[in-house]
Amino acid sequence: MSIKKVGSAEFKGWVQSLIKKHTVYGVQAKEDRFAFDVLDAPEDLRLDYDVTILPPKKYIQPQKEVLLTFDENGVFESVMNEESFLILGVHPYDMVAISQMDKVFTKDNRDEHYMAYRERATIIVSDVQTASKDVFAGCMGTSTGEECSGHDVLLTLLADGSSLLEAKTEKGEALLDLIPNAAEPHEGDLEARSAIWESNRKELRKHELHVAPSDLPELLERSYDHPVWNEKSELCYACGSCNLVCPTCYCFNVQDDFNWDLKSGTRSRCWDSCMVSSFAKVAGDHDFRPLAAARYRHRYYRKGKYVPDMIGEIACVGCGRCITSCTAKIANPAEVYNCLLEKV
Repeated sequence: MSIKKVGSAEFKGWVQSLIKKHTVYGVQAKEDRFAFDVLDAPEDLRLDYDVTILPPKKYIQPQKEVLLTFDENGVFESVMNEESFLILGVHPYDMVAISQMDKVFTKDNRDEHYMAYRERATIIVSDVQTASKDVFAGCMGTSTGEECSGHDVLLTLLADGSSLLEAKTEKGEALLDLIPNAAEPHEGDLEARSAIWESNRKELRKHELHVAPSDLPELLERSYDHPVWNEKSELCYACGSCNLVCPTCYCFNVQDDFNWDLKSGTRSRCWDSCMVSSFAKVAGDHDFRPLAAARYRHRYYRKGKYVPDMIGEIACVGCGRCITSCTAKIANPAEVYNCLLEKV
């Protein structure tokens, strides 16, 4: 696969050509925060952002998604995404999360609705330029373009204002073909990119994790009755914010809704949160996790043990969104796991 070097003007022209050919979702400023949104002009793109409010998974796992339509005769028809799109500016840790969700949604029973979005997505990863205040991706091995996979193009901005564009797939090669006069990078350019990667591994550690991520399943295995679950959960509002901003949370609720004719309707799914009090409640009013401590513990076990047992990867990529969004200040994974290490 090829690597191209482009100047700022060439890069801007390339983004413009992407907008003309594709539906592009790029990172844009929303007052003092950043979010992925439809990109209408290259000037609106912000690759110097720290972290987006919601992860780019929202385009592959929509917040609300219609699964099928039905009528009174029992006839139903699946509703599948048929629109192709491009996501521009995904940080490496968010790409790791998307790759993990690819494994989750194709393991055992393939989720065709998820894959209908995933297979039509083209993803351009951008190495981090600005560290957010709560990121700890450097501790999780998810801080650089070298540490992620599944994307189509890797973009790295160099100190001289030029950009390196590396195609990772055939779709990525086709995107780079839109830059006919792009130069080949020199060895010094690749060395500069490696230096950026090394710097990001050190800089994206605003919270330190004192245990190797690979040791988390074993640590949790012996920490089920640790007092930290009660201590932290006493302050939990059960708002679910930590789940809703997380790039590796994938739980959803399914609901049938009738149309006004009361003869037809839709079945849809929407994001759900294991931290809200009603999440584990079933028919007969039985609740499998009635206590806040049980719900709080479940979230960390999900990230550090249950998903790793399923796909072999820690389901926390160190983006830090949960830390930022938690008004009770109890959703810091590094802090919680360090506590387990110290007190076990």
